[in-house]
Amino acid sequence: MAEIKVPELAESITEGTIAQWLKKPGDYVEKGESICELETDKVNVEIMAEESGVLQQLLANEGDTVAVGQAIAIIGEGAASAPPAPEKAPQLAEEPKPAVPVDRAEQPAPQPVAVAQAPGQRPIASPAARKMAREKGIDLTQVPTVDPLGRVRKQDVASFAAQPAAAPQPAPQAAPTSTPAAVPTAEAGKPVIREKMSRRRQTIAKRLLEVTQTTAMLTTFNEIDMSAVIDLRKRKKDKFFEEHDVRLGFMSFFVKAAVAALKKYPYVNAEIQGDEILLKKYYDIGVAVSTDEGLVVPVVRDCDRKNFAEIERDIAELAAKARSNKLSLADLQGGTFTITNGGVFGSLLSTPLLNGPQVGILGMHSIKLRPVAIDEERIENRPMMYVALSYDHRIIDGKEAVGFLKTVKDLIENPEDLLLES
Repeated sequence: MAEIKVPELAESITEGTIAQWLKKPGDYVEKGESICELETDKVNVEIMAEESGVLQQLLANEGDTVAVGQAIAIIGEGAASAPPAPEKAPQLAEEPKPAVPVDRAEQPAPQPVAVAQAPGQRPIASPAARKMAREKGIDLTQVPTVDPLGRVRKQDVASFAAQPAAAPQPAPQAAPTSTPAAVPTAEAGKPVIREKMSRRRQTIAKRLLEVTQTTAMLTTFNEIDMSAVIDLRKRKKDKFFEEHDVRLGFMSFFVKAAVAALKKYPYVNAEIQGDEILLKKYYDIGVAVSTDEGLVVPVVRDCDRKNFAEIERDIAELAAKARSNKLSLADLQGGTFTITNGGVFGSLLSTPLLNGPQVGILGMHSIKLRPVAIDEERIENRPMMYVALSYDHRIIDGKEAVGFLKTVKDLIENPEDLLLES
């Protein structure tokens, strides 16, 4: 017998949530084979078996929070491989089993009563039963079972879910006799969906709230004439793709411009640690990527040492990994500054929140044709983008913030200068 434990993942990760069991009790598992998917604050990781054997028992259910080092399953060897038979036997005997409670109609009755008398106790139930109960919003302590050990099975939950077909009618009748406050909670019969926040969404919410509560965040704005970059991109994009097998986008220009501005204004590339300021002399730029499960910020390393093609390639690879849930913890750690592009979703203007413990974040937005005064007599329609810099006012003054954003503006409007400045 051997326990499968949650491995150490990273210094900042101490627990996770069982997202999905890939194996069930009775399955034979090879050494190194994944048995479950663990959702952490940053990424989803698969936990693998450290030795071969039969999966004897699951010690945690889907949706349970487990700590690093905690045992979540038991694997047996040799003779311990017997459990597959009990798992298959109930499936074969599933048809005759309902006849048992018919013949012993007096025995099942005390079981639901006993369970109901101890609602605070965690009921014994199979993982499949727990999953179905969560999906249907059923309290397992109220589900009767004919199992002699009191174990709630999937079919017990299914039977219980089918019973209250007529039960919803008494509930609305009882509502008027209760306090008036009970009426709004029922939404007056209107359809609602209640879903639990994913672990990643909970983490995003927690950290963004911490940022707003623990920093003196301020945002400054500017606008950039994108004409020069758009023209350069049109002229060079085909040749760029032929030579480097990657498309030339706008993000690499902003990354290079941000690096040049960070060198000029080093406190925007810093971090507060207690009563000290940590000035970072390296430039690992986080690029925000939106996924179905929430926003993640993979990091492009050493951007000051990379050319446009290398940056574009890294961004494309990290974005693909993020959307296929293949990011590693190393891909997300250690960024010094972040760039987010709300413009891809049509955002015209926003105030991005800091990605702590960083003290600066650059927000890009939609490119829109707007009339621009060229001189006192001429007005032209130009492709303009609003940009925003949110910063921690505790160590960055307004003069530095405005100067940083002005540097980015000047370099984007004169992209050939990026070859000299970045």
